[in-house]
Amino acid sequence: MSRIDTVLEQARARLHRLPASDLPAALDAGAVLVDIRPAAQRAAEGSVPGALLIERNVLEWRCDPTSDARIPQAVDDDVHWVILCSEGYTSSLAAAALIDLGLHRSTDVVGGYHALAAAGLV
Repeated sequence: MSRIDTVLEQARARLHRLPASDLPAALDAGAVLVDIRPAAQRAAEGSVPGALLIERNVLEWRCDPTSDARIPQAVDDDVHWVILCSEGYTSSLAAAALIDLGLHRSTDVVGGYHALAAAGLV
């Protein structure tokens, strides 16, 4: 197994990942969906209505409620952040990084945008 595969496995072991079919209920319950795909990838694949667009390189600063660069939704450590990437790999690492910041309700979507599209949710 490669080192990055090991890191990914360790990150995912700390998450309660959401199947694409569970995303609507999570959003109805107040979760905040964050699309971390780069602009070029969003342009090629499609957008997700209602998702916040925060590229990966600034995610921690925007979601950390103690950061001067936080977004308005980053009110406290209890925000349920749901991170979305293209296929659900980078989002797992990103959600684990948010957990490292103390944002323990952070997770991602299994299969990412492709799973949402396959389920007819975008």
